[in-house]
Amino acid sequence: MSEPTGEKHALIPKGILFPFILLSSCFMWWGIANNITDPLVRVFKAIFGNLSTFQASLIQFAFYGGYFCMAVPGAIIARKYSYKVGVLVGLGLYAVGCFLLYPSTLTQQFVFFCISYYVLACGLGILETNANPYILAIGPESTATRRLNFAQSFNPIGSIIGILLCQILIMARLPQVDGKIVIPPGGESDALNIVIFPYLSVAACLVLVWILIAVTKMPRMAEHDHRAHVGDSVRHLLANKNYVFSVVAQFFYVGAQITVWTYTNFYIPEHLNVSPEVTLRYHTVALVLFAASRWVFTALMTKYKASTLLLVASVLAGVMTLSVVFVGGVVGVWSLIGISVFMSLMFPTIFGLGCQGLGEDTKLGSSGLIMAILGGALITPAQGALIDLVGVDLSYLLPLVCFIVIGFYSVTAGKIEKSHLTG
Repeated sequence: MSEPTGEKHALIPKGILFPFILLSSCFMWWGIANNITDPLVRVFKAIFGNLSTFQASLIQFAFYGGYFCMAVPGAIIARKYSYKVGVLVGLGLYAVGCFLLYPSTLTQQFVFFCISYYVLACGLGILETNANPYILAIGPESTATRRLNFAQSFNPIGSIIGILLCQILIMARLPQVDGKIVIPPGGESDALNIVIFPYLSVAACLVLVWILIAVTKMPRMAEHDHRAHVGDSVRHLLANKNYVFSVVAQFFYVGAQITVWTYTNFYIPEHLNVSPEVTLRYHTVALVLFAASRWVFTALMTKYKASTLLLVASVLAGVMTLSVVFVGGVVGVWSLIGISVFMSLMFPTIFGLGCQGLGEDTKLGSSGLIMAILGGALITPAQGALIDLVGVDLSYLLPLVCFIVIGFYSVTAGKIEKSHLTG
């Protein structure tokens, strides 16, 4: 029969379309969380009044720090139980974090919002640690990176939904004067209620998704009876230069993505003198381009090596960033938006290239790549501090450095990819 030959190169194996759709929807849900949250640095700065840009960006530190802390526990859940259990635990914590924003509003203390976002992100860390390698594992290794890019294409759809929710349900409802958010005395409680409403709505939807995944028969991966010790897996991974460099590259990629998107809300008003609501429209355009480009890059992977595309994307993202820093104005704004086109390829491609040939170590290896999301927690406040010191334009030299690191990784990964494909 010819089925094995066809299945060898199938993007989505037969009989798992609905489970694949459910898994891919998870990518959308964490895209929503990321992009409701990204514009809120400026919102919390306005609501709590005395916060600096650096202090307000601690929301991002808490958010992406949660990813870092729960990536390894997420991998342990996958090893001990299954990817499905990990996905369910992640979704559950995500919902709990959203619900915790309500009591945080009652306290009107910034620290409790940071804690709520941390819990929410802990769920996202477990969810991503399980969903990404699950997508890689449910089909042939020859199409694994392309399959992950395909599933990750649903992430920017969530990003667009998230930014629209922020624009329509938060920004448009907050009081503004001359295009700036201005909270009147005693209006903090009302403003915070506006901020948390989209999260509570998302949490209600997550409960339904959790139930659907719980009752659906999901693909089971072949398990090995001998169960490699965690220590052995760590040693194997640390000895794998491609894997270690992929974690470094992912750290800098996530840092670049979060800073580019977070401080769009600072750069555009400064150069175009527009309101936060109008700024979000530009941000939405960036996310639409991000989503469309990921589909395009996924198609291009049928003709070009993933590492080659990653190199081209990192170089062009760097060129765009130089324009943001040194040209400015309308050209700088559209260059900033254009960076999203080339970032669209990076996360799933670095993830897929880093997991090449890991075998039994993939579960723990994936946690390292998710822990690299710590880049968003550290690089975002670093750029916030740069904005306070030298202004928003020059601060974009930081993501430029990130794209340079990614470019170097793409070159080394290309050598590994070539030997892997020919071997």
